[in-house]
Amino acid sequence: MAAFTFPVFDLGRFEQSDGEARKALGAEVDRICRETGFLAIRNHGVDQTVIDAVWQAARRFFDLPAEEKQKARAPYKGYPYGYLGPELEALARSRDIDSPPDLKESFNGGPLRVPDGMHDETALSFCYAATIWPDAPHGFVEAWQTYYRAMEDLAARIMRLFAVALHLPENYFDAFIDAPISALRALNYPEQHVPPKPGQLRAGAHTDYGSLTILLPQEGSRGLEIITPDGQWTPVPPVPGAFVINIGDLMARWTNDRWVSTLHRVVNPPAQEGGLDRRQSLAFFHQPNWMAEITVLDACLAEGETAKYPPVLSGPYLMGKFTSTAA
Repeated sequence: MAAFTFPVFDLGRFEQSDGEARKALGAEVDRICRETGFLAIRNHGVDQTVIDAVWQAARRFFDLPAEEKQKARAPYKGYPYGYLGPELEALARSRDIDSPPDLKESFNGGPLRVPDGMHDETALSFCYAATIWPDAPHGFVEAWQTYYRAMEDLAARIMRLFAVALHLPENYFDAFIDAPISALRALNYPEQHVPPKPGQLRAGAHTDYGSLTILLPQEGSRGLEIITPDGQWTPVPPVPGAFVINIGDLMARWTNDRWVSTLHRVVNPPAQEGGLDRRQSLAFFHQPNWMAEITVLDACLAEGETAKYPPVLSGPYLMGKFTSTAA
């Protein structure tokens, strides 16, 4: 097999195209999502000042003393938002793989509003639970919310790209994501002063759960790896000025596995190559509306082919995945 080259897609070029050129760019994304479901998106239209503000705010938060960060901690095990301290999550367990807790800490925030008419008690106590905001650093909440809104907009635009890639009307997914239950997570992989435990990674091998993830890795950082079509763990290089996008399990179900939700992990490179250094990232997990029914797309079924998966509701599906990872 030829050496793997990580794909980079120009979103602005797609949005400015029409006709056959637009179809051709959609076909390119379809091919990528069939092979790995991972790509970098450049020319994405998100203002750099918005990115810089949230990045610096997250950095300052993780720089706080542990007792200060703990003031914003999740109030009980399984609560989705707020600060989650080191070694309290094991992502590999979402795939029923027993592993040591991951070497990371995080701050997590959910939707900025509750949609009108939402009365589902489970939704209100889970996806629409209050984010536990920290008192410091100054400007954290504003920077976070501005970036969250930018990610909601970018995710909706990528879903329109996905619709074109699947030969659907461009606005097909709009009704499924007009009140998404997405979450934003700032991740800090602290500097390591002792070697990890056997089998312990910064983030264990897992797939993401929803429709798509928008990842902003630290410039020049190493450690993110995906399984490529040759079955090998392969590094994902940070692409300057770009977001790393990957599809999740729900999109794989939606497409009847036409598109793959690829296994990925964050490893510890050798110490001499920065493997013990601190690393930061921001991940936006886009998830359709709580009550969105995800049924295999007819466009992804060949003549006579049957769906591999029964319909599921977006919110309960996500909740089941989330609760399986608690360490």
